[in-house]
Amino acid sequence: MDKNIQNSYEINGELVSLTELKNVYKAFKLGKKPLSKADEKRAQEQILKPYQAELIKLQKHLENTNQKMTILFEGRDAAGKGGTIRRVTRYMDEKHYRIVALGKPTQEQQSQWFYQKYIQHFPKGGEIVLFDRSWYNRAMVESVFDFCTKKEYDDFMKGVKGFEKDLTRQGTILIKLYFSVTKDEQARRFERRKTDPLRQWKLSEIDMQAQERWDDFTETKYNMIKQTHSHNAPWVVIRSNDKQKARLEAMKVILNSVDYEGRDENLSYALDSEIAISGAREIEIMDSQITSNGKFIG
Repeated sequence: MDKNIQNSYEINGELVSLTELKNVYKAFKLGKKPLSKADEKRAQEQILKPYQAELIKLQKHLENTNQKMTILFEGRDAAGKGGTIRRVTRYMDEKHYRIVALGKPTQEQQSQWFYQKYIQHFPKGGEIVLFDRSWYNRAMVESVFDFCTKKEYDDFMKGVKGFEKDLTRQGTILIKLYFSVTKDEQARRFERRKTDPLRQWKLSEIDMQAQERWDDFTETKYNMIKQTHSHNAPWVVIRSNDKQKARLEAMKVILNSVDYEGRDENLSYALDSEIAISGAREIEIMDSQITSNGKFIG
């Protein structure tokens, strides 16, 4: 069971973490009024702002040097990819970035080279393109739900490292982020989507099956990261049960990918090893789970 769930208590039908209870107790002892959820959210957003300012500097550097950046946001449904993309781009110059979220391939696209529909969205010099799901759909959703044949899957897994090597060799900065959420937290977020009219549009037919196909997705994730993590195009796994920490660490990964001018040296760019984990380390962790428990935990 997730450690955060173990260290939580149910109060009025809502799970409250031990840390939250401690903070409320400290505030009570000091005679302070604890922050409301709205105030807490505003405080969390303030923490991101210095790093969002750095992202503007990075964007300007790419523009001045005519460099190209592609960022892939992959991971489980409800893992926080969209929210992170919104925070990353919130203050960026809209003329120099694009968010790409492609739908189901058309019949014409199905007859084309697999990467063709993605290549047409690749960045030009001085531009950042953020893919909300990418060509790794083939290795995850398409594979789990049999939307592609075994041969199509095998061909992708054999060829993707070479494709990305060519991409980076020709000057594109490629960042691959995989957002990882626990099964309990995913279930909680799905339940919120069901009951919140402002979030119901996020709940798809695929989402409805994500929980029952949890183990299939976990095994597919393992194979994908193990076979496609490379020196020139590494994976970084972002533990995203805590959305705020996940967003911050994702920003740090992006900022650390470029040596841009004017970096604020007073900020910490060191990654939290509990939140941002290299693909190689994630495979070590998952291998250890198999050895110890006979199965993957998540």
